[in-house]
Amino acid sequence: MSTPRLSFRAVDPQAHDALQRAGVHPLLCRLWAARGIQDVAALQRHWGALVPPHHLTQVEVAAVRLADAIAQRERMLIVADYDCDGATACAVAVRALRMMGAEVDFLVPNRLETGYGLSPAVVELALQHPAGKPDLLITVDNGIASIDGVAAAREAGMEVLVTDHHLPGPQLPQGCIIVNPNQAGCGFPSKHLAGVGVIFYVMLALRAELRRRGVYAPDGGPRLDILADLVALGTVADVVRLDDNNRILVSQGLQRMRRGQLQPGVQALFQVAGRDWRNAGPFDLGFAVGPRINAAGRLADMSLGIRCLLSDDPAEAMQLAQELDAINRQRRDLEATMREQALADCTNVERSGQASVCVFRDDWHQGVVGLVASRLKEQFWCPAVAFAPADDVWLRGSGRSVPEVHLRDVLDLVSKRHPGMIDKFGGHAMAAGLTLAREHLESFAPAFDAAVRELSGRDRFDPEIATDGSLDTQFVTVEVADLLATEVWGAGFPPPLFADQFLVKHQRLVGGKHLKLWLERDRQRYDAIWFGRTEPLPASVVAAYRLERNEWNGMVNVQLVLEHAEPG
Repeated sequence: MSTPRLSFRAVDPQAHDALQRAGVHPLLCRLWAARGIQDVAALQRHWGALVPPHHLTQVEVAAVRLADAIAQRERMLIVADYDCDGATACAVAVRALRMMGAEVDFLVPNRLETGYGLSPAVVELALQHPAGKPDLLITVDNGIASIDGVAAAREAGMEVLVTDHHLPGPQLPQGCIIVNPNQAGCGFPSKHLAGVGVIFYVMLALRAELRRRGVYAPDGGPRLDILADLVALGTVADVVRLDDNNRILVSQGLQRMRRGQLQPGVQALFQVAGRDWRNAGPFDLGFAVGPRINAAGRLADMSLGIRCLLSDDPAEAMQLAQELDAINRQRRDLEATMREQALADCTNVERSGQASVCVFRDDWHQGVVGLVASRLKEQFWCPAVAFAPADDVWLRGSGRSVPEVHLRDVLDLVSKRHPGMIDKFGGHAMAAGLTLAREHLESFAPAFDAAVRELSGRDRFDPEIATDGSLDTQFVTVEVADLLATEVWGAGFPPPLFADQFLVKHQRLVGGKHLKLWLERDRQRYDAIWFGRTEPLPASVVAAYRLERNEWNGMVNVQLVLEHAEPG
């Protein structure tokens, strides 16, 4: 892998001055201006600053249909996706609909048996539901590509409401209501809603419709803000861009968590992960709570994760959270083995001049290949696809990409250049999935590599670490670390990373795998640590680091957490 290059985010001087005049903290002025914030209006975190639901195409049509279904006691069935976004979206839908008097249950596909989304096989399962045939199927975090599944549902006498956020293909499902900010003609300004965000908006519109009908007073009905922890969890875990609107959703959810106003299942997941919900932040959701729910969808049955999020019994929620934690430990072990095997199979990648990586082993688990692809992308800094067998005929692949390459567009180009090679595909710029016949595996890798080169115009990609430049020593304090920790950072709104030159005064290994450091700059010394680093540093370095509160033996100080260093 190439050595990462440090770069520095440009600060818009006009935006910086406008924020400064509005009384924003001087460091935050700089950080926000470098992330596209033009004025304080974009910093609003209250519910009233949300984009109103009516901007979503067909959301009011969906609300009318749901209100009719509630009035007529129709049976509704939520069809969820099998990741954390899908699980939280399902929990939001079930909880909100039940609060508004609906008869509703859920069904989540098994990724190993019925494939992705509302497939004809899932429709068959819906028809066999113990409560009887549903009148209305509601997809959450899926459905925009379910052309055959929607047709099968309609043929079986069921209506379909699709709520999704994935990019549509050239064809849309016919004869159904579709709420998706990314469908053509939708004027919703926040195109980065997660699946859980879309269904939350549908529930807001439904409550408004029930108010219009006089079911509730003009400001009455259930408090939907009690679901904000679920919305925040799914939004962060799905790594969607945290634009202004998504930051409101995440901020509101985090505030409720810190006040102890969590669903019992979310609180139990914090506990089994060893995290403190009183200090909940995006990192906890993305790297501690979210992966435990995702593990169920990868290795077992996602209904376990949904049941955890739906439980109102703390004891039951804890039992389910412990089961999810055990599955996550199993997932970590399996991922570690597969990652080592994948790296062993890629020893010649950098010498071969490939612009991409494709790997496959016959004993791999298809629920974990996405994580393997992610590790390969990080290791070689190029688009990567990992495959596992689905059965004797088909392979399931999962890909991850670098910013310069739109992965779904690459797969689209491969499918056009080589008709019949890819059976199905879908996804985003940075992540996508596909189904491939075994016989096409050998020819897929060069076709994929050629498409990567054609669309990017490059045959190699150099990693870059974007920083916010030097941090004035007056801001290297516990108070500033705490201030930064209260902000909502994440995808598209990256957490602050600073870069400065230091003298390395002392260094030693702690725990056998972390480098503990004492650094000096401008005659001031700082505690620092580099997690996962074992090699010593030279006497002078330029380091990229973030600030963190460190508590040890009753003492509180600021700690620099290094993420990169090069000779000074």
